[in-house]
Amino acid sequence: MNQAVRTSLYAAAAAAAAITAAMVEPERATPGILSDQGEVFYPAFRDPQAVRYIEVVDYDESTATARPFQVAFEKGRWVLPSHSNYPVDIGDRLNKSAGALIDLKKDLAASDSLQDHGRFGVIDPMDAKVAQLTGRGKRVTLRDARKEVLADFILGKPVENKPGYRYIRVPGAKRVYSVQTSADPSARFADWVNSGLVRVASANIRRIVIRNYSLNEQLGRLENLEQIQLSRENGQWKMAGAESFQENAVKTMAATLDGLRIVDVKPKPPSLAEDLRSGRMQLTLETAMSLRQRGFFIAPNGMLLANEGEMHVETDNGISYGLRFGEIAGSGDAKPAAGAGENRFLLVTATFDAGRAQKYGDDPAQGERVAKELVNRFADWYYVISGADFSKLRLRRSDLVK
Repeated sequence: MNQAVRTSLYAAAAAAAAITAAMVEPERATPGILSDQGEVFYPAFRDPQAVRYIEVVDYDESTATARPFQVAFEKGRWVLPSHSNYPVDIGDRLNKSAGALIDLKKDLAASDSLQDHGRFGVIDPMDAKVAQLTGRGKRVTLRDARKEVLADFILGKPVENKPGYRYIRVPGAKRVYSVQTSADPSARFADWVNSGLVRVASANIRRIVIRNYSLNEQLGRLENLEQIQLSRENGQWKMAGAESFQENAVKTMAATLDGLRIVDVKPKPPSLAEDLRSGRMQLTLETAMSLRQRGFFIAPNGMLLANEGEMHVETDNGISYGLRFGEIAGSGDAKPAAGAGENRFLLVTATFDAGRAQKYGDDPAQGERVAKELVNRFADWYYVISGADFSKLRLRRSDLVK
């Protein structure tokens, strides 16, 4: 028997032995799709405190748009770069979001096929090369101080009949896994900030003045002015000039003020913010354009006006909140409920009256400190509130007196 024949026989025998072994002990023959099952996705990612940048990209199928949302640690504080560096003031969400993505394991491989990505909801929401508009997931990327990736996932649909599991894929990889996890970082502005706006308990409201009007921009004057005065003493609301009125509508309005939420923000020009802090409005081109774009105006006498009217809310600690309702804003994070109307720009100011604080037994010094904090907070931003809240606050006399 020559050497070539002998080698061929040995190879055939080895192949037969391998086939026999796989048939007799199939557990030793591991398919490729199971090769990394049970491994940790990112074994080097161990410390949630190392995270200094979070990006969450959600996908809105109704508008076929990806919505990137960023959180970053800059100059010693957490801010939202995707929202003009608005400050983050819910720190525990940062740790929870990062901690939930540590030690994630590849519990069970589900598919190695690109065709299954849509079915499992793990198409990259930022992938412009994929024409499919449905089946896109939520991409979550965590980076350290040097902007190096600590973890990067595409979170897909929940696994059918397996509570607590969802499909996950690593961007750039084909394989999809079924993973046990509760991780679901939010891409909503309101989930990352203290979205309470005026933060005043309805029980502390003493007086509300509503000024409804239309603004004649050409003549520079108010028209169809309607003023409503509401006061609260001993738990009872009264309306000036009306023996009877819809008190439930007023209570709803007060409760809405108590729970008024921010759904988005836009920055004011620094010059306008400084004017609002100082209380001296200067009509510059930059200020006028910024205000006008959002439905606000400065009258020749320096008064701030709004194209959807205004209301002033006085509290027993001496603080008065001015709420001016402007133009329709983009939807932001909140989609208008059916019949609720569009989201609305809101310009908020604050003033202080020491006499009212003393009248109701509050410490004027403390009220003044709070008022200054509010002035500084409100000065920098145009706020956006939901259409539902706007409709509960924008009351007319006909809504109150039947």
